Amino acid sequence: MLKYSLKIGWFYPDLMSTYGDRGNIFVLKKQAEWRGIEVEVVPITLPTKANKIRFLDLLFMGGAQDRQQEIVKEDLSQSKGQYLREAIERNIPGLFICGAYQFMGKYYKAANGNILPGLSIFDLYTEHPGEKAKRLIGNIITESDIFNGRKIRLVGFENHGGRTYLSETVRPFGQVLVGFGNNGKDGSEGVVYNNTIGTYLHGPVLPKNLELADYLIEEALSVKYNKEIELTSLDQTLEKEAKRVVYKRFGI
Repeated sequence: MLKYSLKIGWFYPDLMSTYGDRGNIFVLKKQAEWRGIEVEVVPITLPTKANKIRFLDLLFMGGAQDRQQEIVKEDLSQSKGQYLREAIERNIPGLFICGAYQFMGKYYKAANGNILPGLSIFDLYTEHPGEKAKRLIGNIITESDIFNGRKIRLVGFENHGGRTYLSETVRPFGQVLVGFGNNGKDGSEGVVYNNTIGTYLHGPVLPKNLELADYLIEEALSVKYNKEIELTSLDQTLEKEAKRVVYKRFGI
């Protein structure tokens, strides 16, 4: 019997792990290991050689403040950014949260008006309306249909000043049921491009939504082994009940 394995690339764990986003890595690792899948978490930091990205099966980057984002953006503007782009174009699955999601787009306009060019991997842009603008913060519930056609509700917590706008060439990760989402206007949340997801859901998002963690693991294995792979079921009764409590709180 083939022993499955995964290499999970954790981009800038020392700089991009605001709001408990490192919890997403813990969940990916345990959800895979409990099914007998060997997991290696590979930190991608400033000193890491860019070609390590070539050998990753699953990509993750969390959120951070503007200063950390500037440092990471400078590093990604070198060869790491090109390797990251190539991985995403090869359909390597990824999850990019908040600040990471923003600079995967064309640009981020800060509250002071400064323009930070993005990697332009996602066809979108983000603009902060100014220091006096209301911050988009609070609990959020979205509904996503990326799960093999099934619509699944996802819960999380958002906290962002920037407003993100998608082009017509990409689709949102979900539709907002409670909260603000990308910009507080059009009802969209996040983005999906190839097998990569960008989202504003902190929390961290994966402990609250094990369906999403399992989806990413399945996609990573399917791409790596070039066949459709379905994970064995785990008992997620408590986690599902916790989500039902959240739905009830908001009357949905």
